Amino acid sequence: MLTSLRHSVETLTLFASLTLLGVICLVWTVFALPLWIVLPQRLGIPCGRWGILVGFRLYVWSLRLMGAYRLDLAALSELRGGPAVVLAPNHPSLIDALLIIAHDPNVACVMKSSLMNNLFLGAGARLAGYIRNEPTRRMIAGAIEELARGGVVLLFPEGTRTVQAPINPLKASVGIIARHAGVPVQTLIIEQDRAFLSKGWSLFRRPTLPVTYRMRLGRRFDPPTDVRAFTVELEQYYRAELARSEQNRWIEDRPTARSSG
Repeated sequence: MLTSLRHSVETLTLFASLTLLGVICLVWTVFALPLWIVLPQRLGIPCGRWGILVGFRLYVWSLRLMGAYRLDLAALSELRGGPAVVLAPNHPSLIDALLIIAHDPNVACVMKSSLMNNLFLGAGARLAGYIRNEPTRRMIAGAIEELARGGVVLLFPEGTRTVQAPINPLKASVGIIARHAGVPVQTLIIEQDRAFLSKGWSLFRRPTLPVTYRMRLGRRFDPPTDVRAFTVELEQYYRAELARSEQNRWIEDRPTARSSG
């Protein structure tokens, strides 16, 4: 009886949180689309980023209120007001970027091109001046321009969510951008105790709640001179930092993580 009740509550929480996120994104789209059309970029970008921050911060507050997550995001406050950096977190979960963006209006996210045309996210992302990940040369140029303006560029060096414990092989894009922009790379260590919203997890599959989720600032690397050597060093650093992470268990056991229950 108690197990059935718990499952019902978890299912209700899941669908309530998804519905709220959808409503927040659609409401902002109604405002963001005309603003993107009429506002010059110098006004549109800060307006777009603050709009996204407010909406996502409301969502984060709701996750805590509903008991869906136990969130430790205090490290993100240390990034606000800082210098231009490439912010390079590991990427265990679909929610990672949302939680980061909800805490700093100076972040420009590198997004999949398909999401820039998404009904829920596209207009807001365009208004905020987020950067398409394709084509690669244009992505690199856009990131360098953002960093030259003093912004923070959020780019996941794995290129996708983690499927190999403790971290996927890293892409060279972070090092290329940091080298040409002459800015440091700030690592951000993300740890999550459950497979919820990991790669292959159905958006509508009920998780066991609450999810314990933590972000902590890692090492800040100087602008690299040798991109290949830097990428190797960055990957080794992440492997060492995440070697004993609890999430390695469910990453290594992904077929079980995708099964029901």
